[in-house]
Amino acid sequence: MLIIYRLARLLPTLAVLLFAWDAQAQSFRVQCPAGTDAHPATVPQGYSTKTILGRTDGLLNPTPAMANPGIKCQQISGGDGFVTMGDGTQTYLFGFGPLSGLRDIHEGLPGTQPASVFDQESPTGSGAPSDLVGMPDGSFMFNGAIGLTRDPESTPPNLLTGHVDAREIMDVGVMNASQPAPLMAIDEDDEYFLTLTNVGQIMRPDLFEQHTVHFHGYPNASAFYDGVPDASIAINVGGSFTYYYLAPEAGTYFWHCHISPPEHLQMGMVGQIYVRPRQNRVNGSLRTRLSAANSANGSPDGATCNDILCSGQTPLPPANTASNNGTLKYAYNDGDGSTRYDVEYPLQMMGFDPNFHFVGMTFNPESFTDMKDKYFLLNGRSYPDTVGGASTATTNSAGRIQTMSTDGTLHTSQPLPSVINIPAGGRALLRISDLNVSEYHTLASLGIPMKVIAVNARLLRDMAGNDMSYTTNSITLGGGESLDVILDATGYSAGQKFFLYTPQLDHLSNDAENFGGQMTEVNICTSVNPTTKACSI
Repeated sequence: MLIIYRLARLLPTLAVLLFAWDAQAQSFRVQCPAGTDAHPATVPQGYSTKTILGRTDGLLNPTPAMANPGIKCQQISGGDGFVTMGDGTQTYLFGFGPLSGLRDIHEGLPGTQPASVFDQESPTGSGAPSDLVGMPDGSFMFNGAIGLTRDPESTPPNLLTGHVDAREIMDVGVMNASQPAPLMAIDEDDEYFLTLTNVGQIMRPDLFEQHTVHFHGYPNASAFYDGVPDASIAINVGGSFTYYYLAPEAGTYFWHCHISPPEHLQMGMVGQIYVRPRQNRVNGSLRTRLSAANSANGSPDGATCNDILCSGQTPLPPANTASNNGTLKYAYNDGDGSTRYDVEYPLQMMGFDPNFHFVGMTFNPESFTDMKDKYFLLNGRSYPDTVGGASTATTNSAGRIQTMSTDGTLHTSQPLPSVINIPAGGRALLRISDLNVSEYHTLASLGIPMKVIAVNARLLRDMAGNDMSYTTNSITLGGGESLDVILDATGYSAGQKFFLYTPQLDHLSNDAENFGGQMTEVNICTSVNPTTKACSI
C-alpha cells in the first residue's frame, strides 16, 4: 500500500520531467478559445473576435470575460480508480474522471462549462500530499480547468493560452475515475472543445494504455475526432488531446473509450452526453420556428425533409398553438410542445463482472468468454445506493458516493444519483442509455406509464409529421442504444412513491446479495428543484 501511495505522489514529478521539458513541448494542455469564426467574441477596440495563438496582426486575443457563450469546454482524465457496489464491495475500474467543472460534477450536474468559466486560472495545491487530491468535495467551488495557469512564454507574457501545471492535473486526476464518466451537456449550435488527458493507471503500472473518446452515434464534425483509433488518434500516457465537436442535432447520446472496447467498456470507461434543442431558446410559436429552421437546413418547404435521414430537420407536426417564452424546456425540436418536461434525469444502464475487474487489477490475463455481470447498475449504482449515498441533506434527494482509494483519500466515485423526483402534475424526462457489453437490460414502471418519445437520439415522428411516440410499462435496450422517456405525473398526488426496476430477476441482486440491482424510486413531490432535484413534500 505504501509503495503504491508513494508512486502516486511521484507521478506529477515524473510527468513534468518526462513530458514537459519546455513550455511549448509540454504534453498536457487544454484548448478553449474565447472566440471563433462561428462564435465571435464581443470585444473592445484592439482585440480580435477570435482566439489565435502566436498571432502577428497586432491584435490581442479576447479574454475569458469577452467569450462567446456558444463555446463550451470540458476537461477529463483517463486513468483508474475504485467504486463502491451496493453490497459494500470496492471494485477496481478503468475510467474517466473530471478535470473541469468539479463543483458541478460533485453536485450531480454536467461538468460542461462556457469558455468564460472554463478559462480561469486554476487553484494551486499545497501540502504533502496536495490538498487537491480527492477533489471535488463539498468545499471545492472551482469550475474552471484544473491546472490552467499563466504561460510565461506567451506574447505578451503570462497570458492564459492553454498552458497547464502538470502537478495539479496529476493531483486531481490520479485514481479519480468515476462511474459513470463525467456527464456532458451542450446546446444545439454550440461549439464544444473536450480535452482528454491520459494520467495513466496507478494500479497497473505495467500497462501503457492509450485512451480515446468516441461519441457513439453522434454526427461528428470530422472522423479525426471520432475516437476510433483506425480513423483518428489515441492519447498516450502523459498526453492531452482536444476533441472538437459541433452540436447540430438535439438528443441523448453516449460515449466511451474505443481502445479495446470490450475490455475498456466492461472496466467502466463509459459516459453520457446530451444536446439540448434550440427550441428551448424560442420566444413565440414553436411550429413557426421549426418550419424556419427546417428551411434553413435544406427543407424544400419547411415541412418535409430533403433526405431520408432528416439531417438537421424535423417533419412539421399538424397545426397547433404551442409556444415558448424562452423558459420552457424540451427534449427535441418538436414544433408542438410534445417533448416538454420539468425535470430531467440521465440514467446510464451498465453491468460489472467483479471477477473480470479483479483480474484486470491483478496482472492476470482476462477471460472475455467467461464474462458474466453480477452487478447491475443505474448511474454506476445498484439498489439501495440508487436512492442513497453520502451527504443526503434533503428529503428524497440522494447524494454522491465516495470511495476510499489506495492513496488513503476519499474520492467522489459515483456522483450521479438515480432517484426520480417529479412535481405533482409535472413531467420528468429520463435520458436512458445502455453501454453494457454482454447483457440486454429491461426497465419497468408500474404506476406511472412511460411515454417513449425518441430512440437513439431520433424523435419518433414519421416523414409526414405524424406522432409515433408510444406508451408502455417497460423498455428493453441493448448495449449501444438510447431512449428518451417521459413520466407524466398529471393526476398524481405528492407523497406517492413508485418503483422503476428491472423485471429480470437475476438483475435484481448485488452479486450474491438479493434485493438490489437495477431498481430506483420515483417520488411524487409538491415541488422539485430543477437543478438539485431536491423534493419537497
